[in-house]
Order: sequence, then structure tokens, then C-alpha cells
Amino acid sequence: MTFESVHIRPARQQDIDEMILLLKSLFTIEADFAFDPGRHAAALLLLLASDSAIVLVAEVDNRVVGMCSGQTVISTAEGGPALLVEDVVVSEQLRGKGIGRRLLQTLTEWAKSRRMSRMQLLADRNNSNALKFYHKRDWQSTELICLRTYTGNNQ
Repeated sequence: MTFESVHIRPARQQDIDEMILLLKSLFTIEADFAFDPGRHAAALLLLLASDSAIVLVAEVDNRVVGMCSGQTVISTAEGGPALLVEDVVVSEQLRGKGIGRRLLQTLTEWAKSRRMSRMQLLADRNNSNALKFYHKRDWQSTELICLRTYTGNNQ
């Protein structure tokens, strides 16, 4: 595989099965989430149908080997739109080859084209490889923490 043989493109509905396999590898290292293929497929369909979100895939030899998603949020702190980044994952055997960097570069271009001033994400505090990856690319840790609660609408 060469750097040039990696194609980054918007995801399509027919990519969902391969994206779910990538999510399985991600959720096995993130203790806060459980792997649920049906739930993940439903969420991916919602993202693909949304004008305020994008799902990108990295493709090599017609195989999806990486993905990431971004959703628009309105930030009062920024005074406008910002991007919530999720599901940044590359097939384990292809990590360290620049695919994740290319996915984030393409996501950044998408955010800039929509005049978003900030990108943000949550990362597992125990995933040292992911944290190194983001810090190497000038992502900054903040003083904020993530809190969550459920509404009761969980399927």
C-alpha cells in the first residue's frame, strides 16, 4: 500500500457493514461503549442522511480501512458552528501509515468550508496511542470533562 493508494471519500450506505467492523475494533478499547451492530447501523444511516454531518471513509483496494465522522454543533463560546468529531478509527494492520491523518485533514477541510471555527472530540483517557496521535497533530487537552445521562429513549 502506498500513501497515494488511499482514497478518502464520503461514506455511502453500502459501506455500513465495513464501518461496523471498524467500530467493533474501536469499541473493544473504549470501556464506555458496548458494541451493538444494529444500533451502530441505525446511527450511521442517520449521519449519512444529515446535511449537518459527514462520515468519511478511507478506502484501499476497494476496501474500507478507516473512518471518521463529524457533526455540527452550535457553540455559544465560538459564536457559531463547531464540529464534534467521532469514530476516528483505522484498521489495526494499517495504523501508523498516515490514514488517520488524511481522514482528519479531509474532515478539517469540510469544517472550514462550513465556516466552523473549532473541532472537538472525546478520547478514551486510557487509549495512549490515540492521545499521542491527536497531540502530535496539535489537538489540545482542555480542562473540560465529559458527563452524560440518559433520557430513557434508549432502544
